[in-house]
Amino acid sequence: MKPLPHQELLAVVDENDSVIGTSPRHLVHTSLMRHRAVHILVFDDSGRLFLQKRSMLKDLNPGLWDTSAAGHVDAGEDYNSCAVRELREELGVEHRGPLTPVFKMPPTAENGMEFVQVYRVTHNGPFALAADEIDEGGWFAPDEVDARVKADDQNLTPTFKMLWRQWLWDSFTVS
Repeated sequence: MKPLPHQELLAVVDENDSVIGTSPRHLVHTSLMRHRAVHILVFDDSGRLFLQKRSMLKDLNPGLWDTSAAGHVDAGEDYNSCAVRELREELGVEHRGPLTPVFKMPPTAENGMEFVQVYRVTHNGPFALAADEIDEGGWFAPDEVDARVKADDQNLTPTFKMLWRQWLWDSFTVS
């Protein structure tokens, strides 16, 4: 069974993303300690992005639209195993094979002092959404997501908007 958010132990890291200790999730956030998270962008075969609407029961950003799946890297866990776990816990996806890491965002006050490893995966659904985490989900065309981010849509989480801008930048500079 998944621990309650205040019971989660997270890896605390230094400026180089090296683990220097562990601390309960609530202390990590209130003390602005550097820690780790993953965000997974799930695209379908036609290129649409699946977004989740966070549960109104969440302590951070309740009711806002966010990446397909995301979560904190637990103490003793690495980014890759966390990403696989989050896909399973939040979307009911048993992913086999490697996830594709696309970029890593550094910790900032805006993203809650998280090193954020972002992954991309292709999956067409269906999904089994975790009711305690997600109120609903939906597929969105990238141009619709672009427009919402450019308009600073307040129904999107701040971290997702940062992540999407970086995704666009990386996509533009690689092309």
